[in-house]
Amino acid sequence: MAWLTVMGGNAFSDGLSAASMYRWAQPLQTVDGDSTAEFLAQYLPGWLQFPGYQLVAAILVVIGGIWLSKLLVRLLGRPIARRFARQSVAQTILGAVRGVTIGGALIVGGSFVGLGIGNIVLSVTVISAVVGIILAPIVGNILNGVFVLADQPFEIGDMIELDGETRGFVDDITIRYTKIFTLDNTFMVIPNGNIRERDVTNFSAEDERTRLSLDVLVTYESDIPEARRLIERSARDTDDVIEGGPDIRVGSARYPANPGTLIADYGDNGILLRLRYWVKKPYKIGTIESAVRTKIREAFADADATLEMAYPHQHLVFDETSGEAQVAVRDAALSTTETETETAKLESTGSLDERANQG
Repeated sequence: MAWLTVMGGNAFSDGLSAASMYRWAQPLQTVDGDSTAEFLAQYLPGWLQFPGYQLVAAILVVIGGIWLSKLLVRLLGRPIARRFARQSVAQTILGAVRGVTIGGALIVGGSFVGLGIGNIVLSVTVISAVVGIILAPIVGNILNGVFVLADQPFEIGDMIELDGETRGFVDDITIRYTKIFTLDNTFMVIPNGNIRERDVTNFSAEDERTRLSLDVLVTYESDIPEARRLIERSARDTDDVIEGGPDIRVGSARYPANPGTLIADYGDNGILLRLRYWVKKPYKIGTIESAVRTKIREAFADADATLEMAYPHQHLVFDETSGEAQVAVRDAALSTTETETETAKLESTGSLDERANQG
């Protein structure tokens, strides 16, 4: 049986001549020069050459190509997964195998009904216009998808945050887009061209331990050493907070694993204390922060020392040059008092008249 080969050479070089376009528009040819339709009619039994048999053969070839693509993915899945440590790269390669297999089946099936490659892709002019006008964003997303796979800013299963707002887990990375499940149980599909332009924070990269900060403003009259001690103890007593242990390395620096409180600023309304602490997992940051704040509040309320959280307040001072304040309030109070006095007099007068009439 003769093998099928594609005739026509490279039609997308410097230009497309009339001869090359003619060859591209022809169906697939066998090595003997016969078209695949003639090849099919020559080797297919006569009882199978019913009206429309070529279309049926094309459909069967396409179905066979789809089945073959699934079989190849099943056979090559584990070897490729072992060869590539990154799940996204392995899925991309398997997707390419599936696409090439189905694409080949479509070309062969199309040749059975007399369709050549030139008929399928139309012409170079139309293709160029489509790519330039319609497919440019898609091509850009594909190129950015290649960069995402190569740069490895995140991987499937990582928890990331976009622009400091949206936080979720990476569900899938393809050539064109990235799928993310947010913590609100919503589903996001972001084109790779957009995700490369956004600020991405990866909470799951290498070490899942994450350091958080919490500011507490106390009054100047508070016992600062005691306040720092209670704040640190409150953090240590919270679940999922690292109590202590070996220093945690970040780049070339090392930081203490136990919670620590620093004096961050002397503000207008009080002294700003900043708690720095590490959490084991970044998946419930909001819950952990709330628990730490609750324990700090309870510790301050139960403390024997002078500890008070500061808040903005003002003292208004009036002297002989300040005029008179709250005049309207005073006048209203005086008028109310006078009204009450007159009402009492009238009531007493009425009661006296009633007694006189009874007498």
